[in-house]
Amino acid sequence: MAEFIILGILQGIFEWIPISSEGVVALVSQIFEIETNPVNLALFLHLGTLLAVLIYFRKDWREVLSLKDKELFRFLIAATLISLAAGFPLYKMVKEVAIGAGLLLIMGFGLFLTAFFQRTNKRLNLSFSQLALVAGVLQGFSVIPGLSRSGSTIFGLSLGRLSPPQILKISYMMSAPVILASTVYLLGFEDPQLFVRSWPALIFSFVVGIGTLHFLIRFSQRINFFKFALIFGILCLLGAALEVII
Repeated sequence: MAEFIILGILQGIFEWIPISSEGVVALVSQIFEIETNPVNLALFLHLGTLLAVLIYFRKDWREVLSLKDKELFRFLIAATLISLAAGFPLYKMVKEVAIGAGLLLIMGFGLFLTAFFQRTNKRLNLSFSQLALVAGVLQGFSVIPGLSRSGSTIFGLSLGRLSPPQILKISYMMSAPVILASTVYLLGFEDPQLFVRSWPALIFSFVVGIGTLHFLIRFSQRINFFKFALIFGILCLLGAALEVII
């Protein structure tokens, strides 16, 4: 029980910042020796932070679902379809090798990509539809443990003409449909008992997630996540090398 509570807290904290929550949860669950595929468990715990997104941005969701904001509605549909098309094949490959040194190696690679996204500051003035393509592909790639979903999508959305508040809001909102689809797949086809074993983690990921979302939506731009991602990426690669040697 305590292990799942810790995993839920980690998911609630790391989902919103450019350090991969999936990578952290998968790695810690492996350390705890939980008898569940670490990638599946990490993906499932996103359901808790999904509820946090739905509640925190409830006014924006009403605008989208009532079609008052048709542009954002079309963006979310397009980005979701692209994310699923890009991410599903990667998920099938990654979940088979994300054990032991393999997980550390993948996570280190993903963290280096996250560090690159944080370091790069480019603006291409892409249109909203072009941003849906770019951000959708990057969100799909974030199934790789270590590659931050929020970090990669914020990078992609920053290539357009959106303001910083719009970038953060859309980055967090566009996760919801993909998380819902992945949860249905996990519970329906991969591991139907996942909810029974992991519900304490789900509760804590929601409670902690909505609190940290409120905090980080205001302060995340003041923190240099490039250094964090780079340092953790190096540590993961060193850990993978040591495990292979030992």
